[in-house]
Amino acid sequence: MPEPRMKRNADSADEVHDVADFTDTARNAVTPVLQLPGNAALTVVEAFAAIVRNAKRNPSATTRDSDGITRSQTFEEGDVYMLETPFEGFFADRYLMDFHDVAERDVCSRMHLHTGLRFVRMMTGPDTRIRVGSLAPFEVTHVEGVTPFRPRTFEDVLPDTPADVVRTRYNLIVPPCSFVDMQIPRGVSHQFNAIGPHAVIDSVHPEESVETFREGMAGYRMTAQTVFLSEELPAAHTCANLNA
Repeated sequence: MPEPRMKRNADSADEVHDVADFTDTARNAVTPVLQLPGNAALTVVEAFAAIVRNAKRNPSATTRDSDGITRSQTFEEGDVYMLETPFEGFFADRYLMDFHDVAERDVCSRMHLHTGLRFVRMMTGPDTRIRVGSLAPFEVTHVEGVTPFRPRTFEDVLPDTPADVVRTRYNLIVPPCSFVDMQIPRGVSHQFNAIGPHAVIDSVHPEESVETFREGMAGYRMTAQTVFLSEELPAAHTCANLNA
């Protein structure tokens, strides 16, 4: 039986669903991968970020190509470059994202979900952390003797909900100079916010074509493959606090 559509309007880039009625379909799975010395982490993170920044300035990446794909995009969390595009017989693509610094923007990204599954590798440099949130607890992988560290987790209350709605937010901190993977099932809530200047995501979307057809979308635009759980971007203090 085909999976039901998640979008009310397939091509809406800012569709908001009622957070009071939302239920996660599963949980995000988090796997700490490695930690690097500061100089090595900075070199890797800035090399990835430079690809995104170059694309943002390049007309060949900021206009639609022959397949109708605009490789350089902007999300709430940061600027994005579609490094590898889907094609007939291969339904996945790969994005790089150069995070905005919460302190610079003075706002946080919203809690949201996607119409297809995602795999992300979060990478931080010195003096930078990524705060990851979800409305479902995280499943954190720990293989004794192999997994290099345990990320810190805590709970708080999701901000900016209607007056009669209280939702617990589960939080996980990616520490400085660290690589952390997260498997995001379809329809599972999450938000990313970088606190500091050096943070990137390397993201693989194994259902890019499938979810586009399933939702009846007009083309490949990840902003249209996103469903938000808040009307407004929350204030910076709601995600910049690392010790709630």
